[in-house]
Amino acid sequence: MKKPILVALMLFSMATVLQAQSIRFGIKGGANFANQYGDDFPDVNKEGITSYHAGLVSEIKLIENFAIQPELLYSTQGATYKNAVEEFKNELGYLSIPVLAKIYLSKSLSLEVGPQASFLLSERNDFDVEDAKTFEFAAVGGLGLNVTKNLFIQARYGLGLTEVSKDADIKNSTFQLSAGIMF
Repeated sequence: MKKPILVALMLFSMATVLQAQSIRFGIKGGANFANQYGDDFPDVNKEGITSYHAGLVSEIKLIENFAIQPELLYSTQGATYKNAVEEFKNELGYLSIPVLAKIYLSKSLSLEVGPQASFLLSERNDFDVEDAKTFEFAAVGGLGLNVTKNLFIQARYGLGLTEVSKDADIKNSTFQLSAGIMF
């Protein structure tokens, strides 16, 4: 007798929470200012690359000043390497899935922080070695600004926590500027 009452109470509580939250979907895109860091190439000069990201975003508002923001993005990252003899560019294309805690500091400004899992889709480089790992994990943090009810801009930094290469201690770091629209 107690189990059915407990189950009914849990289902009622879950339905109440699900009804109270609002879910919005949108699209976003922007510029990546990417680089790679690590200790394996001390004699090589690394320079960042400018690339892009684009994809889908959603916002699941749980309470007044807090939401969860999962995203599904295509993002290119990498670096240009130079030594005394040659220069090569390493550009990696990822399917990135950040899941961010979105804390509203005001009605329009939010702090966004959380983990990001990325899966390698493509590797374009100026040399014949394909040695990138197929999975990357990163910590992401930044700010979002709702310009209007539907338009937003974001600035975010992603710090790679796992190595991107099988043969070297190299990790991604990316600064992103985004704009998007929520429906």
